Amino acid sequence: MADQLNNLAAANSAAVTPATARADNDYAIELRKISKRFGPVRANQDIDLAVKKGTIHGIVGENGAGKSTLMSILYGFYQADSGEVLINGRTTHIKSSRDAIDAGIGMVHQHFMLVDTFTVLENVMLGAEDHALISHSAADARRELQHLSDTYQLTVNVDQLVSELQVGEQQRTEILKALYRNAEILILDEPTGVLTPQEADQLFEVLKALKAQGVTVILITHKLREIMDITDTVSVLRQGQMVEHLNTHETSMQELAELMVGRKLIEKSHQRDSDLPADTQTRIEVVDLCVTDSRGKQRLKNVNFTVKSGEILGIAGVAGNGQSMLLEVLAGISSPTSGHFVMNGTKVTRSEPLNPLMMRQLGVNHVPEDRLKLGLVKAFTAAESSVLGYLHKKKFSWRGLLQLQSIKSMCAKLMQGFDVRPGNPKLKSASFSGGNQQKLILARELDKSPDVLLVGQPTRGVDIGAIELIHQKIVDMRDTGCAVLLVSVELDEIMALSDRILVMYEGRVVAEVNGRDAEKTTLGLMMANAHTGSVSSGDSAMSNGSPAA
Repeated sequence: MADQLNNLAAANSAAVTPATARADNDYAIELRKISKRFGPVRANQDIDLAVKKGTIHGIVGENGAGKSTLMSILYGFYQADSGEVLINGRTTHIKSSRDAIDAGIGMVHQHFMLVDTFTVLENVMLGAEDHALISHSAADARRELQHLSDTYQLTVNVDQLVSELQVGEQQRTEILKALYRNAEILILDEPTGVLTPQEADQLFEVLKALKAQGVTVILITHKLREIMDITDTVSVLRQGQMVEHLNTHETSMQELAELMVGRKLIEKSHQRDSDLPADTQTRIEVVDLCVTDSRGKQRLKNVNFTVKSGEILGIAGVAGNGQSMLLEVLAGISSPTSGHFVMNGTKVTRSEPLNPLMMRQLGVNHVPEDRLKLGLVKAFTAAESSVLGYLHKKKFSWRGLLQLQSIKSMCAKLMQGFDVRPGNPKLKSASFSGGNQQKLILARELDKSPDVLLVGQPTRGVDIGAIELIHQKIVDMRDTGCAVLLVSVELDEIMALSDRILVMYEGRVVAEVNGRDAEKTTLGLMMANAHTGSVSSGDSAMSNGSPAA
């Protein structure tokens, strides 16, 4: 296999590899024969890459293919075991992130490196103060940020606390940090993984403005449509090796997907062929559910729906329209303000709440939207994270003592079944890529054969091959009789998996559509509350009696 990959890379990389890089410094970055191992794990092997100045270059590959490791070498987090790095035609030794910044490289990480209790201005200045007096540094920084904001369309309130910013604004802050430090090369690692579609569009406008000003951008993403829309060139990594370099306009999403996974991929829908029998057991019944947060904002407004055994109910909507709160309430993390829901036969109200442990005891498992905040603990090993929420079970703990061998054995089985890479239960959870962290959480929750599965953003940050696996696992759960409530901002995912689809807007359910009849443009209009036509429903018209959006 290794020889085949090397031959394929050599045969197809003539257009943009360092072998043809000219001596006139057309290239912002050249990586030559970069290799890196972590013990027995080969993360990168003899990687060649050249990126022209003032272009947007995409890097794609499966989770664990070596993308983030390669960029971490370029940014100084890791040192290569062998190979050479050239910046603007000159050999450059990058031993730390300070060396990278001095070489004109900036990086926006998948999980932002910001201090929540600092303002935007303070975050940008941190570590880059240019005066003995902070007030003088702040004045200079404020002027420079205004200039950068005007030049690159990076609008953000520099006096606002980071904790008060939307995710897209936090990302713009990270970009401003890099540009403030004179970055001419900007690396973005999965930049749209936590953005709404609108925020992603705004980011791409920023990237175009950066390119127009001569900044070189490296974009790591699993979303191939983004590669096709925004990049000039693209490189494909597989199993730690570079297998292809392409001009974007000469390739396709299908070709890139197959290069990433090394096999043909078949797109398919997973909806049921027929409606469920009328007497099918109802697992979730939501009745007039309302939630008002601590600031007095109504997050959920008279929400009504049911989910039956053996069906997937998809919740579509632009992020921030109540879907996240709905999952939190149904999982027992938050309580309703009014109304109630019946979960697997047990009624839950404000005065009779259930916590997450009680929900699990009812046969309700939850895959949270934010894997780092609610799904695992980065400092824990994979084995420890694989039993979070289940330590009350005797096979994992006995009289207060962890059954470590049983936990490790179970984790190894989960990792194999969900293709978590590397398959080592002893590694820290933080050592895994975001996609492999996600697969570990899904494996933990789906393995327990729940009656109800609440799943939020199941494929966020996951590569296209793993998406195929995860989708099939969720469908398998449904086919064994599990009731699945699916929340996703990816319309393609909602349409591929859902037997019925609810659309949420500003905390309300505004439409219900049979999954077999769903059409992307119409759903998009419903999500924006702009659809005026009739609504097709698998059961009834509107779940809460409101007119369609």
